[in-house]
Amino acid sequence: MKTLFVIELIYKVPLDEIDAAMPAHVRFLKKHYESGDFLVSGRKIPRDGGVIIAVGDSRQEIEGIMREDPFCSRGLADVRIVQFRASQRAGDIQGRIGG
Repeated sequence: MKTLFVIELIYKVPLDEIDAAMPAHVRFLKKHYESGDFLVSGRKIPRDGGVIIAVGDSRQEIEGIMREDPFCSRGLADVRIVQFRASQRAGDIQGRIGG
């Protein structure tokens, strides 16, 4: 059974280093959107990291995926993974998140 994960990236370096790695990070994101692993993602406000909502079979699977993230593999960000079982959702979730 698939479960949901909140993945928090916490930047450890100045934003110019993050920006330099952003194209590789975006390629990583696109790969995992296409494979069905990622549902939604974006920058935190203030911009000190990011958040990814993911779906997977196990925490170990998600940890392995995140080791591929250039932000993590290059030591630019720490990652925090929270696993949860969704028990409720808004019926109009698509409209609430903008599409």
